[in-house]
Amino acid sequence: MATTSDSSVSFEETDARRDEMHSTIEAWIDDLVDHVDDAQESEEFQEWLDVQSRFHGYSYRNTLLIKRQYPEATKVAGYNTWRNKFDRHVQEGEQAIWIWAPIITKQCPECENSPNYHEQSDCEYDETSPDEWAKGLVGFKPTAVFDVSQTEGEPLPELETEAVGDADDIVPALKDAAADIGVTVRVVDTDAWEHGDAKGVCRYRSKRNLQPVVEAKARSNQADLAVTLIHEYTHAILHADVTDETERAKREVEAEAVAYIVGRYCGLDTSGSAFYLAAWRDDDSGVVQERLGRISSTAQEIITAIKD
Repeated sequence: MATTSDSSVSFEETDARRDEMHSTIEAWIDDLVDHVDDAQESEEFQEWLDVQSRFHGYSYRNTLLIKRQYPEATKVAGYNTWRNKFDRHVQEGEQAIWIWAPIITKQCPECENSPNYHEQSDCEYDETSPDEWAKGLVGFKPTAVFDVSQTEGEPLPELETEAVGDADDIVPALKDAAADIGVTVRVVDTDAWEHGDAKGVCRYRSKRNLQPVVEAKARSNQADLAVTLIHEYTHAILHADVTDETERAKREVEAEAVAYIVGRYCGLDTSGSAFYLAAWRDDDSGVVQERLGRISSTAQEIITAIKD
């Protein structure tokens, strides 16, 4: 049975692994399909996409709350976070933006309730005392946050936009999978990099190179390097024959989407890519379905290659 969390998926039953990998990816894609269908019909949903693109790490419930209360918000934090971490202060008279914050506390291993609710429930678990229980998510509570525009003080530091997470095993796995995927891969040292600000490039088949050649700029952030490799592998798989510049730009989004899904599967935080659906606003439903199908199959192909 597949087990899931916010950042990773594991598949323990060997016989069912491939089917579960496929169904898990399809479930993610189904969520995206629902969003795109709404986007074709609802101006309000388009506005929500704009908010979602600014708050990659927030649930859709919280971005909808932010949109309803402060649609122009760009960066939000709690009163004490603004004061203690950023040396900024909420201006007098500003109205709070209310969102849901997780409640993390010790929970019963059986019923997953906090100690107080466990005592009131019918759960009979008593193998360990509540003092020994692990912490987990037991619910959500309303929490006040404020947008940066409601504060004053020190300028904000540059915010992190790269993928993050433990990728020490993922980059080698991606390199090992290159032959199965049908690409030649090179990680190029910074002083030898010839492609400007690009993090990675994919050169397609030629008389000299029968396989697409993927090059990525070496960096200390292995999670970001892994996502770059996945992005360029997707180009190699899907986009060799695409010459129309408008379509190539839209397929750039497909590559970002595959990197988001595979990175998420591998336990990486790829939330910086969560805004990508907005780029397909002008596509009709049939075209969007084709794009989602390509994303799903390519993500599954890359995941299979790095797991085998």
